[in-house]
Amino acid sequence: MPEVLDLSDVVVRRNARDIVSHVDWRVEDDQRWVVLGANGAGKTTLLQLAATLDHPTSGTVTILGEPLGRTDVFELRPRVGLASSSMARRVPPEETVLDVVLTAAFSVLGRWHEEYDRVDERRALRVLAEWKLEHLADRTFGTLSDGEQKRVQIARAVMTDPELLLLDEPTASLDLGAREELLTLLGNYAKAPTTPAMVMVTHHVEEIPVGFTHVLLLREGGVVASGPLAETLTAEALTETFGVPIELTENGGRYAARASA
Repeated sequence: MPEVLDLSDVVVRRNARDIVSHVDWRVEDDQRWVVLGANGAGKTTLLQLAATLDHPTSGTVTILGEPLGRTDVFELRPRVGLASSSMARRVPPEETVLDVVLTAAFSVLGRWHEEYDRVDERRALRVLAEWKLEHLADRTFGTLSDGEQKRVQIARAVMTDPELLLLDEPTASLDLGAREELLTLLGNYAKAPTTPAMVMVTHHVEEIPVGFTHVLLLREGGVVASGPLAETLTAEALTETFGVPIELTENGGRYAARASA
């Protein structure tokens, strides 16, 4: 399968400290990856590289066949969908949900004087329906719950039919009901044959949607383990990743972890 993301011996250094340390990682177009690790492990930094929002100190990053640093990132970014809390903070709170999604067509936040075709509006409404948001189309973003805002972020990210979808902690801060609703939607989306390659960052194995295929485990910027989810996500690998003894259980494609007695 074609590679959509290729990191080779990547280092990201800040203040004489390696935040990402000699990482090799490849994502193919039919794969759905979850990236796990403790705070400061380098998860979000990897996502920033994949989103063309950061550059490596050394090593090479190739996104959708384009080498980062030798390509026009403004042409590349519309091909990559990104949903993150940092993006959500930049959305004008008075913006309607429909416009938050619609403006992805121009890669802007906040509607100004752009003119959109009917096809764009129909596409935005269809995406809202797919993520169970159609009843909120005229609501303003600032009045939504955390769970609703998370789903709007994802709907915006998929609006342009990206070839790579990046999700930075999409279930963080959600209550149990909102989390499970979003994980069900993500699982269904992940299993659809037309879905692009996906990379999702999280802290918890309980937040891995059914349908995800691969896992990357990080500790202090380095790779602990990487590969197919069923083979790579083990109690031993999690113990090394988080530095505490971990027990891992799996039931119907959902995982749970706790510190061992």
